[in-house]
Amino acid sequence: MLGAISGPVSPVPGRPFATMRAPDRRPQLATQKELSDFLAQVERRAFKQAVFAVHDDAAALDIVQDAMLKLAEKYSARPHTEFPMLFQRILQNAIRDHFRRQKVRTTWSTQLSNLGAGGDDESDPLDTLDVEDDGNVPDSPAARFEQAEVMAFIEDAVKALPDRQREAFLLRYWEELDVSETAKVMGCSEGSVKTHCSRATHALAKVLRAKGITL
Repeated sequence: MLGAISGPVSPVPGRPFATMRAPDRRPQLATQKELSDFLAQVERRAFKQAVFAVHDDAAALDIVQDAMLKLAEKYSARPHTEFPMLFQRILQNAIRDHFRRQKVRTTWSTQLSNLGAGGDDESDPLDTLDVEDDGNVPDSPAARFEQAEVMAFIEDAVKALPDRQREAFLLRYWEELDVSETAKVMGCSEGSVKTHCSRATHALAKVLRAKGITL
């Protein structure tokens, strides 16, 4: 009489028993093709969405391209089903960042005409810049056009600044780095950053007044 068989029995005689594994229920990570297909499908809709928000085709294109790049760089390995929600979150943050930069740039541009007289070269005008919560972004198309013209003139004037003044100005005002971060990028002291920024803003204010531009 055969004795009792203990333990599992291999379904295939002569072969060791194979342990059955539970199916892998983790979501499949996106492939490169799935990412490319998603970006191709969403690009036009995202551009229209950004245009409606910022009322500027060039700015909207920059926003969408930045959002697409960020999705590809940071979330390409996520499941493709998560792409729509992730992309919308990135796009909305990019739009909010655009308006925040507009508020800062508009605020300091309206104060440039008051920065040319006197002042301490060791002070950094951005340290005392007060950006209103509701911002100063014009509502009407005419006002936005006028502001764009002034900003374009300021950008041309920035190009004429000495190299170190221009670098400090752009890092502080355009890129919104703080004094410490700017000093590290430029490889100089924080005092030098403040001096460069102060001289740059005073020079720009002088140029604006000479052109009869009042802000």
